[in-house]
Order: sequence, then structure tokens, then C-alpha cells
Amino acid sequence: MSKNYSLPDYAEYHFGIKEGILYFLEGIALIAMIGYFFYQSWIAFLCLFPVMILFLREKKKELAKKRGQELSVQFKDLILSVSANLKAGYSVENAFRESYRDIEMLYGADSPICQEVRHIIAGLENNAVLEKLLYSMGQRSHQPDIMQFADVFMIAKRSGGNMTDILAKTAAVIEQKTETDKEIQLMLSARKMEQKIMNMVPFLIIFYVGTTSKGFFDVLYHNLIGIIIMTVCLGFYGAAYLLSKRIVNIEV
Repeated sequence: MSKNYSLPDYAEYHFGIKEGILYFLEGIALIAMIGYFFYQSWIAFLCLFPVMILFLREKKKELAKKRGQELSVQFKDLILSVSANLKAGYSVENAFRESYRDIEMLYGADSPICQEVRHIIAGLENNAVLEKLLYSMGQRSHQPDIMQFADVFMIAKRSGGNMTDILAKTAAVIEQKTETDKEIQLMLSARKMEQKIMNMVPFLIIFYVGTTSKGFFDVLYHNLIGIIIMTVCLGFYGAAYLLSKRIVNIEV
């Protein structure tokens, strides 16, 4: 428990080796599909290769966001455990120490919240100030709930507020927000599936027509006017894709 842990900035995400290979191949497949259906050219595939950078960057943002949301949910359970320990008579520092076992049972030792609690415990053993450790966690998490809690905790600790009540109320607010977010995501799940299906529709149409009516799209390939038309279509498709993502991306 006294080890030093290299903790991440949750706004950043770094692929592991397996993840990097998987998403690189996924990006290759995406570029190949665009190159074939819109241009039917290996030259277009090579020209579209910079799209790989955008794809991987977007994937990192999605994974970083997901990890941050997981941390926020896990943080709620941490505060509930700490609040219960305070009611049992522990000091604030010892309440965080005792909460580790509960969090480990819930999420496992490798979970983000367990890493954070281990860091807090290691900091307390080295005489670090608890509120500064929590504030650091809030800054790295980029999660409003955690950052607001860290601010409130710091003010309450300095002013001698009732920590038990503060933690209990904070946990209740975070829990309510988490439940609301779950309900919204549940309602949007069908829409997100529809979005994924609609994203594939243009490719499926081109594939179907090209398969059943040989040569129907030949006029759009390997000539300047056709390339311009297909590039404009690809631009509209990209804009529609980004718009659909924004529509289904609702945050509490």
C-alpha cells in the first residue's frame, strides 16, 4: 500500500499494444472501405491514410471519456463507503483507508478508483494533506462531480464543517445524477443502434446496386467529375455522421 503509483490524466488515453493493433486494423478497414466504395482506387486508399490519425484520435477521446465516466460512478461508491465509515466513528483519513477494501471488492484492485485510493493512502502515509490529494484527483479526472467534491471537501475541512453530513449529501447528489444519466443512456440506446445502422446504409446501398447492376456506378469512378461528386458525397456523409454523434451524445 505504500508504493508510488503513476496515475493518469483521465482526459488522455494511451493504447496498450493489443489495443493499438486492434484499432489500427479497424482504421485500415475503414479507410479501405471508403477507398473502395467511394473511389474504387488504391491511390485513394493511400491518400485517405491521414484519416487514420483522426480515427485513432477520436477513438482515444471516446475511451478517455468512457474511463472518466467509470471513475465518476466508482467515486460515488467510494464516497458512500467513506460516509459509512465516518458514521462508524473513524476519522476522515482512516475512513478513506478503510474504504479501500469495500471498493476493491466492488471493482477489483486494477480499477481506476482502487488505484486512486491506493495513491491517497500512500500519500497519507507520507504525511500528505488529504484535501490536496483529492484536489489532484479532481483535476486529473476532469469530472465535474469529483472536482466539485474536492472543492467542497477542502472548504469544509478548513472551516470545520460536519464532514459526515457533507459526504452523505454529496454521495446522494452524485448517486441521483448517476441514475439520471443511466436512464438517459438507456433511452438513447435504441437511437444509438439506429445511428450505427444508418451509418452503414450508404455503403450497403452502393454495394447492393453495384452488385445487382454491374457498371451502374462506373461513370463515377476514375474520372475527374466522378471523383469530385463522390468527394462531395463523402463530405456530406462525414458531416451527417458527426451530426448524428452530437445528437445522441447527451450528458447530464
